[in-house]
Amino acid sequence: MTVLRGLGVTLPVDEGLTAGQYLDLARLAEEHGYSDVLVGEVAGPEVFAMLGMIAASTSRIRLGSGIVGVYPRTAVLTAMGFTTLASLAPGRVLAGLGASSPIIVEQWHGLGFDAPRARIEEYVATMRAIFRGERTDVDGEHVRSHGFRAGLAPVDVPIVLAAMNPRMLRLAGAIADVAFLTWTPPDEYGPKIALVREGAREAGRDPDEVGIAASFWAYAGDRVDEARERMRRFVLQYAMVPTHRPSFRASLAGLDRAADAWAAGDREAALRAVDDDAVAAMCALGTGDDVAARVAALREAGVDLPIALTPGAVPGDAEGPAQTIARVADAAAVRS
Repeated sequence: MTVLRGLGVTLPVDEGLTAGQYLDLARLAEEHGYSDVLVGEVAGPEVFAMLGMIAASTSRIRLGSGIVGVYPRTAVLTAMGFTTLASLAPGRVLAGLGASSPIIVEQWHGLGFDAPRARIEEYVATMRAIFRGERTDVDGEHVRSHGFRAGLAPVDVPIVLAAMNPRMLRLAGAIADVAFLTWTPPDEYGPKIALVREGAREAGRDPDEVGIAASFWAYAGDRVDEARERMRRFVLQYAMVPTHRPSFRASLAGLDRAADAWAAGDREAALRAVDDDAVAAMCALGTGDDVAARVAALREAGVDLPIALTPGAVPGDAEGPAQTIARVADAAAVRS
């Protein structure tokens, strides 16, 4: 079983910061006692380069991708990346995988966004074989590899699978070590975690052997009002992704109005449909105690590893994430 503990942080990789600034935030998280630091891959740093820097510059904190998409890289190449990291930082690496979104896969990378669930299932099976040091012999519909064997020693790297919709939540329970959930208020986690457990049982696994991680937007810096307006835009941006939209329906009362305005090209009208309640449901803003209260609520809801995603009040703001990391760590320690 993958033991999840403590409190994690996701670096705000779309902030326009330098790699050195992201590295500083990762080191700060380790200094403040965080158990995990994750690096997403969107349009900021390349995930394996960034994780390599963190692995070489820290000694204790666990590190992983949150997430790396399964379309741009082959399963073999992704497994090589995590094997390399694990050879440098044994016992400290998590392989966070996910389907990403049609915008990133199709428009940015020029690839087809086909059968994400089936692709992930084949992808994970191939990676596990490589981690075990086996020679590949895969001729799936989406993943094919024959005769590859990693030149580094076998590694123990848990698979973390990002999941939002019911079928992917069940798949996470069936094949992953950890289900990685996001964009969900604390009171909505129960049914999603139940689907993960259901998938594990259907696959003949012990449901309690699958860990639950969950990320949430967090800000505990000095510029809360500016951060709230920025997070309002984040909520709208992610709610408008077709594959993500169902996750926002219960919390965003104006979702349909926002979607209609977005489709019509009226971004300001779409933004007005995202009220303060929706921002408060998806994001934790305020003092370190306010954010720590969200951490406690997630734990109460059944989340093993809450993970704070720490953007700045404005793009390029490195001070806000640093303040959030430090203040939430102090407050969460008081509550633990």
